[in-house]
Amino acid sequence: MAIEIKVPTLGESVTEATVAKWFKAAGDAVAVDEALVELETDKVTIEVNAPAAGALKSISAAEGAEVLVGALLGVIDEGAEGKSTGAEAPAPAPEAKEAAKEEVAAAEAKEEAPAPAPAAAAPAAKPLSPAVRKLVEDNNLDASVIPATGKGGRLTKGDVRDFIAQGGAPKGGAAARPAASPAAAPAGPLPPRPEDPREERVRMSKLRRIIAARLKEAQNTAAMLTTWNEADMGAVMDLRATHKEAFEKKHDVRLGFMSFFIRAACIALKEWPAVNGEIHGDEIIYKNYYNIGVAVGSPKGLVVPVLRDADKMSFAEIEGAIRDFGLRARDGKLGIDEMSGGTFTISNGGVFGSLNSMPILNVPQSAILGMHKIDRRPVAIGDEVVIRPMMNLALSYDHRIVDGREAVSFLVRMKECIEDPQRILVDV
Repeated sequence: MAIEIKVPTLGESVTEATVAKWFKAAGDAVAVDEALVELETDKVTIEVNAPAAGALKSISAAEGAEVLVGALLGVIDEGAEGKSTGAEAPAPAPEAKEAAKEEVAAAEAKEEAPAPAPAAAAPAAKPLSPAVRKLVEDNNLDASVIPATGKGGRLTKGDVRDFIAQGGAPKGGAAARPAASPAAAPAGPLPPRPEDPREERVRMSKLRRIIAARLKEAQNTAAMLTTWNEADMGAVMDLRATHKEAFEKKHDVRLGFMSFFIRAACIALKEWPAVNGEIHGDEIIYKNYYNIGVAVGSPKGLVVPVLRDADKMSFAEIEGAIRDFGLRARDGKLGIDEMSGGTFTISNGGVFGSLNSMPILNVPQSAILGMHKIDRRPVAIGDEVVIRPMMNLALSYDHRIVDGREAVSFLVRMKECIEDPQRILVDV
């Protein structure tokens, strides 16, 4: 019996993926639950397993193909005997390979085109997914003039982000906004670049392209502003030095700085709810829950797994979850559901030596906190100048929803909690 292999549900607001790698070739034997193909989304890489044992009859989407949720990846002939998998690379079926070539060629032509031609635009009558419709409406765009690359001519989130990144005009075209500066104009074909044997050219991965588009989207859509403060880390460092051995012995995890900042952030977010909010169209959504995203570096780029209901977690639970996130991010094993639903993000550039920075919003969130390197420097305490371990804190926020008073007060509240960590324990 023929069993279809389809693109599974990819998570909140994720509708498409790229076929990154096939582990089997057409004709190969497969076991039930054996990994068949690796898909790469704009958030994580996932494996699709065999729903039944048998032989891989055909491959419908070759490596490099863009596929939507529910799209056909291949077919298994259940119960059939297939050839054992050798060391050779899997060879997709000829028809799938030709389809992939056509899709790759179309994608390259789309990227290199100086400006989208109206003829290539998605018909206005094509239905939009909820995620795509929200992105179009939030940016006041006309979906009918955005080139579509999805299955059946459908518009994808990647299409919309590319259109925004290339300076695409909102409804009304050029007349709806002042003339764009040369830097904001859609990029034309790049001039020829001489080859140099000392250079290496590597095509950007889908994840890296999406990260770039999202960062640009945050700058284009939010009225982003950053405010700074500093915190004396002495009290936290003393507390850690006193209890770190007993903490690790009891909980089998190290006591880090991040748990203090996450708990302090939850206290401050409850007092300044706009920092934990989101703009949706012409409404502000205030979230009475605290899902804290923790920016984690991975070999494929920055990912932001989420601690759900972080205000209810103990220090040990927070530290254990962060350690687990780091290990699985390194191995590409984070689940899509673990990357969705965050309400506020914390990024610790200090682990890489950063002394100060202006973090970019993780849209649609309204704020992000940047932690930095602990730097011993002279500060005034009373009438004396002493050397203290200081950390710069940066809060980037969307000024459309968060006022300056709220942003500054939020950061001051965090400073109070970090400089006197007993406040965190008694919530004052």
